[in-house]
Amino acid sequence: MAEPTDATPWVPESRDLADLASAAHDCRGCELWEPATQVVFSAGDAGAHIVLVGEQPGDREDEQGEPFVGPAGRLLDEALDAAGIPRESAYLTNAVKHFRFEPRGKRRIHAKPELRHVKACHPWLDAELEAVEPRVVVAMGATAARAVLGRTVRIGESRGHLLEEPDHVVVVTTHPSAVLRLRGRDGYDEAYAALVADLRLAAPFA
Repeated sequence: MAEPTDATPWVPESRDLADLASAAHDCRGCELWEPATQVVFSAGDAGAHIVLVGEQPGDREDEQGEPFVGPAGRLLDEALDAAGIPRESAYLTNAVKHFRFEPRGKRRIHAKPELRHVKACHPWLDAELEAVEPRVVVAMGATAARAVLGRTVRIGESRGHLLEEPDHVVVVTTHPSAVLRLRGRDGYDEAYAALVADLRLAAPFA
């Protein structure tokens, strides 16, 4: 029997989010499940009009089992508040559900997921969007945009626009972690303001 190339064999027919989240713990659609502490599926309102999609869990998310609970998540909370979007009214998930990292001593350093990891995890994202049926999807970062739109996306060219898709509109923006890396340096205020402006595009749909 051929080895699976994506998560399809583990994704249930049910579009109940609790069923999907439970099934995701057993996913072996790629190798990332093995070194990770646990799958990090999603958080938020199952009836949300807005879905926020990031790249992958970070170290803190891998430990706690919930997306956007680390430093980038706190910055996202601030930006959502500034944009007038209550976090509790949104559904948050990632394009890739396991933390990809490189061990360095006792630390685990974030490693960008490869395209094959994004493709392997895509059946989960498809199932989530079918379950939630959002009006707007905010893709945060190039990896998330690739997962949501199915094509390579340049953030600078795509942000600031509402991209019409068959079932919802898409807003492309930078990932909060990219903004966070600028904190205390030139360019931070502009990068944060641009993130908030992108989220404000999505706010009327939320």
